[in-house]
Amino acid sequence: MGKTVESYRMALDHEAQRWNGFARALRKEDRVVFDQLMDICRNYASAGSNATRPVLFEALVMSILLHQQKTLNNLEKNQFAAH
Repeated sequence: MGKTVESYRMALDHEAQRWNGFARALRKEDRVVFDQLMDICRNYASAGSNATRPVLFEALVMSILLHQQKTLNNLEKNQFAAH
C-alpha cells in the first residue's frame, strides 16, 4: 500500500505552521500583515491545488503575488477615475 498524499489545504496548513516561529518574532503590526498573507494563500487554495508545482512555497508566493497585483490594479484604476 502506498502513502496517502495529503491535500493541498492540509499541506498549506502545515507550511503555515512551519512559519510560526518567524511570525511570533514579528512586531504586532507585521504579524497582522503576515496573517493576511496566509489568508490570501488560503483564498487561492483551489487554484494552488491545481498547480503542477512540486514545491508548495511556489504556489504560496504566486497566490500572494496575484492578490497584490489585483490590489495594485484596483488602486491604479481608482486613481485614474479620480482624475
